[in-house]
Amino acid sequence: MSCIADLVKNTKRSSSIWVKDMDPSLDKFAWQKGYAAFSIGQSQVEQVKNYIRRQDRHHRRVSFQDQFREFLRRYRVDFDERYVWD
Repeated sequence: MSCIADLVKNTKRSSSIWVKDMDPSLDKFAWQKGYAAFSIGQSQVEQVKNYIRRQDRHHRRVSFQDQFREFLRRYRVDFDERYVWD
């Protein structure tokens, strides 16, 4: 059985190879070191799909970093910014 960390590792590895194969000028492409994973209930699937579809438009107004900070604060997740960003 695989864990989320293995799935992320394999996805990053295979997609990095694909990106570099598709465009040799991106030979320095690399994913960030960390990742975040969240679970949802089946009843939330459509809401989450719509949320993802709107991200491009949303991030024109609010940066990912600001949104992530707000998410952590809203759900009372203790964090130290020195360890959140690459």
